[in-house]
Amino acid sequence: MSMELQTDFVAPAGTWNLDPVHSRVDFEVRYLAGTFKGGFHEIGAELTVEPERASLEGTAKVASVDVKDENLSAHLQSPDFFDAERHPELGFAAKDIRLDGDGKVSVDGELTIKGVAKPVAVTGTVTAPIADPYGNDRIGLNLTTKIDRTDFGVDWNNPLPSGEPALANDVTIVAELQFVKPGGETSE
Repeated sequence: MSMELQTDFVAPAGTWNLDPVHSRVDFEVRYLAGTFKGGFHEIGAELTVEPERASLEGTAKVASVDVKDENLSAHLQSPDFFDAERHPELGFAAKDIRLDGDGKVSVDGELTIKGVAKPVAVTGTVTAPIADPYGNDRIGLNLTTKIDRTDFGVDWNNPLPSGEPALANDVTIVAELQFVKPGGETSE
């Protein structure tokens, strides 16, 4: 199968813009006796599909972090965690999205947190393009990666009476993204 056919399955060529209303970027990490989950409300991304490759760039505004508690949201924006004042956005960039068959994708990307950029391996799925009721083409891209938060300078912890850390270092990031392109549009 040629590269053109492979990227054509990711999506038809052109620029695909994120539908932020129907997209989300969440994280989860082991904390105390369970799993702590949160997400970002303000996200942006663009998927560019060319005949020989597909690339993705995205951001999440740190100030939009949502964890169901204002005090905790404020702590996550502090220098202990994301340091929103000095680093207002998290970033992700991938220059090559590879199809692994059956709608599965793998992506070698670069994640930036707190101004620290590190390579990350991302896996996920892509849906076949559909026409939505509003005259646009639409695809879904669901991606997951696991990182060690301390690699990005997010070192805060609180020891338990046993001496074990309350917060795990491994964090799972899940992005459920829908991309839209006006129907019939192709790249120039």
